[in-house]
Amino acid sequence: MHLMFRSFLVLVLVALAGPARAQAAKPQPPTAESERADYIRSRYTKFEYRLPTRDGTRLFTSVYIPNDASPGKRYPILLTRTPYSVAPYGQDRYARGLGPTAEYEKQGFIFALQDVRGRNMSEGEFINVRPHLAKKSGPKDIDESTDTYDTIEWLVKNVPGNNGRVGQWGISYPGFYASAGVIDSHPALKAVSPQAPIADWFWDDMHRHGAFNLALSFNFFAGFGKPRPQPVANESWPRFEHGTPDGYQFFLDLGSLANADTRHFKGDIAFWKDIVAHPNYDAFWQARNLLPHLKNIKAAVLVVGGWYDTEDLYGPLRTYAAIEKQNPGISNTLVMGPWPHGGWTRGDSTSLGDVDFGFRTSALYQELELAFFKHHLKGGDKPELPEALMFETGANRWRRFDTWPPKGVREARLYFQPRGGLSYTAPASAEASFDEYVSDPSKPVPYTTELTTGWSKNYMTEDQRFASRRPDVLVYQTEPLEKDLTLAGPLEAELWVSTTGTDADWVVKLVDVNPGKMPGPVWGESEEGRHNRGGQQTLVRGEPFRGRFRDSYSEPKPFKPGEVTKVRFVINDVFHTFERGHRVMIQVQSSWFPFIDRNPQTFVPNIFEAKDEDFVRAFHRVYRSAAHPSSLKVSVLPAVDD
Repeated sequence: MHLMFRSFLVLVLVALAGPARAQAAKPQPPTAESERADYIRSRYTKFEYRLPTRDGTRLFTSVYIPNDASPGKRYPILLTRTPYSVAPYGQDRYARGLGPTAEYEKQGFIFALQDVRGRNMSEGEFINVRPHLAKKSGPKDIDESTDTYDTIEWLVKNVPGNNGRVGQWGISYPGFYASAGVIDSHPALKAVSPQAPIADWFWDDMHRHGAFNLALSFNFFAGFGKPRPQPVANESWPRFEHGTPDGYQFFLDLGSLANADTRHFKGDIAFWKDIVAHPNYDAFWQARNLLPHLKNIKAAVLVVGGWYDTEDLYGPLRTYAAIEKQNPGISNTLVMGPWPHGGWTRGDSTSLGDVDFGFRTSALYQELELAFFKHHLKGGDKPELPEALMFETGANRWRRFDTWPPKGVREARLYFQPRGGLSYTAPASAEASFDEYVSDPSKPVPYTTELTTGWSKNYMTEDQRFASRRPDVLVYQTEPLEKDLTLAGPLEAELWVSTTGTDADWVVKLVDVNPGKMPGPVWGESEEGRHNRGGQQTLVRGEPFRGRFRDSYSEPKPFKPGEVTKVRFVINDVFHTFERGHRVMIQVQSSWFPFIDRNPQTFVPNIFEAKDEDFVRAFHRVYRSAAHPSSLKVSVLPAVDD
């Protein structure tokens, strides 16, 4: 009986496997990605060049030329310079995408993709966020602006079928190269779009008001930071193996940052050594501030960023402002949408984390971006781009402004009140009123509930109830609003604090609190699977501040235990409407882990060299009296009917 059963089972499995094999043999329908790759291969011819620069260093550049390019049909060049590889390498191997979207390939451009100096297949020495040289005395004085100039000079003279016009774009690190490339613009460079660009590397990616971006920086340099002595056709970086999906626990087990190199990097990551050697905003970091050098710009500029960018929110806001101030009269537009890092090129951006925007927010931008490049590079119609195209979160709509921040805003202060209140009225009590909590580095407040060893892409819209229920998080909130409240522009926290330790971090979060009962579904919408957002505490903006830098980012100093001290810092811009019936909430805490490293709460000259025993519990107080009125300064944009 047993053998008969086995024979029967074999027959059944064979019968079942037959249709499965037949189905697997069927050709699979093409995906949008595969169709794009096929289109590029069929319509473009790829060339690989090693372009000479003024000091003799050759830069590897892949160039894709439309097959119908000819003396009678010329195309503009769209340039991207990157430290992340222009793979695949080999003239018979084609990239799966060339422009920001597939529409660029259909419209027709010559695409030039370049490994920057010292990366992948390009010659020379790579320097992270290479400092700009304001004065150059000879061919040996090179920076990213000269490499861009020399690249454009070679391309327009040597690439067949080009029309003598060049555009440049890039996201994140390539966005930095786009910003650097527009300085002292080459005459052929007509349009540039720095997107989520690094502006000052102490502030972008690496730190937030001196507090170190631990998870982001550690993971980035664990792969990207490995040395490359000679040109190499590597097409991917090795990923760091954490040994666990739980990043919070991994970085907690790491202990002091002094353990990172000895346990994991083994002296192999040069830039990690630079970070450790320069904990303050000294000459090393100041040289990596591109903002004061954004001058002599002749090209039209389109600066792009995302309100929910976890990496480079500082960059686009400051880049736009610096270009506007230092290059009067040029075309300079700022676009800020409800996107994470680079999210404007991926998907339809209808939602992010705990927020639903209700429509495809990237569609309008993508149309305008393409029209921007077509106008300046191909003579197309002028796009309807305002000075600032800004997405208003909360209300979930696009708005156009002649300036950013917009004109007509009214400054106001939201003051911390007893029993967790928050209002525009300054405290009247002369008593030393305060709220107190214990900050324990062994149990830091997490910045997200997401289980990840990287950094959460959605934490900037995440429901903050997981944090507000902790005893080491202070919560202040208004009564339900009687009418909509729109905040537009930067915020400024002014905290009066004391600590039993000698150092401390202060994290201030602006939160939009939904009513307990939200509106029901609209006609035709099903309740099934609908997320109940009643009482949701949605993060609008959060910013940490390392207290040692309260007087100077270059010369830190300890707190005196028990002494009331003012801590003031600017928080990146918002454009958000708190709707009628919602509450405005502010949360204050002293850790945000592991997005931000732990403050040992014992002042040491260099936190990267702190010992494990330096990490101590401390009692922190936030004061809210007439003499010490902690508050958040906001810019209120009046409603049309106000």
